[in-house]
Amino acid sequence: MPATLQSLSITAFKQAVDAGAIIVDTRPATVFTAGFVPGSISLGLEGSVAEWANALLPHQQALVLVTDAGSEAKSADLLAAEGFTKVLGYLEGGYEAWQQSGEEIDMIIDVEADELAMDLPFDENIVVLDVRRPAEFAEGHVVDAENVPLDEMADLVNIANIEEEQNVYIHCRSGYRSVIAASLLKRQGIHNIRNVLGGWNAIKAETRIKTEKSAAGDTKSTDTPE
Repeated sequence: MPATLQSLSITAFKQAVDAGAIIVDTRPATVFTAGFVPGSISLGLEGSVAEWANALLPHQQALVLVTDAGSEAKSADLLAAEGFTKVLGYLEGGYEAWQQSGEEIDMIIDVEADELAMDLPFDENIVVLDVRRPAEFAEGHVVDAENVPLDEMADLVNIANIEEEQNVYIHCRSGYRSVIAASLLKRQGIHNIRNVLGGWNAIKAETRIKTEKSAAGDTKSTDTPE
């Protein structure tokens, strides 16, 4: 483990966050949704941490980590390799210690594609937010879905039109990017969101959900890493 990576007590962790440090949670996305420290950004080690860290995190800002036990050094090393050198430390005992201490927690509600299919015809406030890349979106998407690619969500202007009364169902291709996106929305105080498990892969198999291709639908994209 890097000599500069410190184990932070809950008190020290909270002090760092109060001073402006961003919380990066590198646990798997499927674990993150079940509970996390409020304000955390999900960057699970099972996905493209380097790509999304560079796209979404400011290099100059201090970071603190929440990780699985034994993943502290790997998490810090991956970030350091991308120029994120201000990693102050990791939460001692991880999320479990935070939860057991009685601190406030947050979570993201996961839903299956069939729940989206049931809600679409009847919920006038529903918004399907597709965070895949434009080429992926063009090849097929839910009718009337909004496309805000994940790498554009660091600019708050791109999510400013989400209203408090809207019910936002968010998805990507298979589920990794949508959890990152959901964590970004949560961080901005947008809480009425659902993460569609299995993403587009599950949605396109649900025959009750109307889908379409956009005008650029003949543009082929290769499978992109989550």
